[in-house]
Amino acid sequence: MAEKQKWAINMETYFAHKTAVIDEGCEIGIGTKIWHFSHIMPNSKIGKNCNIGQNVVISPNVVLGKNVKVQNNVSIYTGVICEDDVFLGPSMVFTNVINPRSAIVRKDEYKPTFVRKGASIGANATIICGNEIGEYALIGAGAVVTKEVLPYALVVGNPSKQIGWVSEYGHRLNFENNIAFCSESGEKYLLEDNHVKRGQNE
Repeated sequence: MAEKQKWAINMETYFAHKTAVIDEGCEIGIGTKIWHFSHIMPNSKIGKNCNIGQNVVISPNVVLGKNVKVQNNVSIYTGVICEDDVFLGPSMVFTNVINPRSAIVRKDEYKPTFVRKGASIGANATIICGNEIGEYALIGAGAVVTKEVLPYALVVGNPSKQIGWVSEYGHRLNFENNIAFCSESGEKYLLEDNHVKRGQNE
């Protein structure tokens, strides 16, 4: 590994392109790949088998779970936590301050953003800080998310609005009598009190 990567943990067990910059105190899981011109900043934690695309910035204290896919040109700012199996599409945007001003320091006002297990965020979407993206939610390309997104929700637009539900495989769920099945996996889903959950297949 290049000298600039000497501070990274598990440096024998992950791949980093020679143009990547990895700062002191990072934790990087086995099998993770970090590509061209990406910058992993101090004290960030990246789980096993992640893929960090080109020109990605991961700010201090960010946490990524296992098998997270970060596409090109994404900046993940302090305050963001992504659980396992999250997908972050090309050039999507996180924020961490509601009312940024160049002349006013607001580092003590960062608002946390949580992206729960299996959620996907489309290309060029923007996630306003302080919100939670529920498990397996699907955020359409270009959406601007200004509020909480429920698990399994499909949201699009600016500002984003929910237009339906999706399965863990990312397919649209069509409910009849509050029951739906994924077209790919055949898994059963239940809709109760405007919340979706996995059901037991008979």
